[in-house]
Amino acid sequence: MRKLFLICTYLCVSSLLLHSQSVHILTLEESIEIAKSKSYSMLKLGEDLKIAEYNLKSATSRLKTHIDMTIGAPQYTETIESWKDTTGITFYYPVKELGYSTILTINQPLPTDGNIFIQNMLSSGENLNSNFRSSRLRSRIGFSQPLHSFYAYNNIRSTLKRAELDYERSSKQYKREELNLVYQVSSAYYNLLSLQRSTEIAHLDLERQMDAHEISKNKYAAGLIREVDALQMEVDLAEAQNNHDIAVLNEVSARNSFKELLGLNLDDSVTLHNELNYQIIIIDPEKAIEMALKNRLEVREQEIQIELQKLNIKQQKSNGMIRGSIDAYFERAGIDQQTDIGLFPSIRNSYRNLIDRNSSYGVGLTITIPILDWGENRALVRASESRLKQYNYRKEEVEREIETEVKNLIASINSNLKRLQVLEKNVLVAEKSFEITRQRFSDGDIDSQALALERNRLNNAYTSHLRAYINYQLSLADLMRKTFYDFQNQWEVD
Repeated sequence: MRKLFLICTYLCVSSLLLHSQSVHILTLEESIEIAKSKSYSMLKLGEDLKIAEYNLKSATSRLKTHIDMTIGAPQYTETIESWKDTTGITFYYPVKELGYSTILTINQPLPTDGNIFIQNMLSSGENLNSNFRSSRLRSRIGFSQPLHSFYAYNNIRSTLKRAELDYERSSKQYKREELNLVYQVSSAYYNLLSLQRSTEIAHLDLERQMDAHEISKNKYAAGLIREVDALQMEVDLAEAQNNHDIAVLNEVSARNSFKELLGLNLDDSVTLHNELNYQIIIIDPEKAIEMALKNRLEVREQEIQIELQKLNIKQQKSNGMIRGSIDAYFERAGIDQQTDIGLFPSIRNSYRNLIDRNSSYGVGLTITIPILDWGENRALVRASESRLKQYNYRKEEVEREIETEVKNLIASINSNLKRLQVLEKNVLVAEKSFEITRQRFSDGDIDSQALALERNRLNNAYTSHLRAYINYQLSLADLMRKTFYDFQNQWEVD
């Protein structure tokens, strides 16, 4: 009964563990999609892209109407004030005041770097000792416009331009890192696939060696081979077993690293499709170079630096120009000061006073003329222009580097493809040769050393073919991340 209970408990626990684990049978495309949605590097880059998007939204919002309200309700003060009479004697008296105030400001920035605003203010304060109340109501419409923003430097437009460029740079950086992740996942995928196939090869080698060991054991018992050949077969079997154990250990380690890269639970089970299918891709070098120069972030980064530096030069030049601004306002104000009057009657009196009073207005022109700075601003402008030339030179250098890089990569892809096709034939030849050699060993025509040599040749053929396949696939993935173009499906990566 106790044994039955233990068996049931073990089965229940095993069932729970299996249900808690997820089983993934993945292709390369499925692995990439999982990594895009779960890997920590892409999650962090997604937040960087959101930051740039919010900064752009903030910059565009600066051109929209802003409304602010400040309310002071109530504001109570209790202090001691003083006054001097004609004889110079100072008298002190207590003061208790209770006040209310509110200010409503509506501000509309202008694309010309100026702004129009409307400000309404209402305040009322009462001296609690003397019951004296003073209320004030004011409404002002104002306008301010820097004149140099028309011909020199516009701060609002420049800020918006910088935000747009920063967002574009972040978007391209996100796409570049996404393609880098695709390459990393591809590399890890094929590395795990290589170790998975290495385990299979080691397992096949172990089975062959076990068969050969059984044959040699029977032949030695029949007196057909020497003892040294039988002992050599035992050594070869032990070596094959050791190689198999090492291959399994390496595969488990790589599988855990692969799950970590994809953001999967380390307890999940992952198996890769191990069909070594490939497609022959014909690559147009001119199109590859065109796509790389069009889409590579390195080129666009230099172009963005050039645009930003032009803004800096324009801003620096404006510091040495004549600057001016026009300011104007129109205001209506009303005041009421009485003793023994309530808050709302005092405010109504202030409004009547505002209606009866004459309006206030003002307009002014301010001009700032730089007269002498001993060439300071001119030197700063020249330094900024030299910096701009550096960025132009660097852009040309980056374009040449990218062109060379893409040409070399295409040559490498073609070389890997030819090698893969040759090694496919080598595998077929090695398999046929091994079957013939194994039959000859069974017939007693060759010794164990010749069989071991042929077995190693077959294993090397499998390994070389697998390595060539992986190099070809990785070089295609590398070309995609360096051109932002999928030549296998013939579409541009968005």
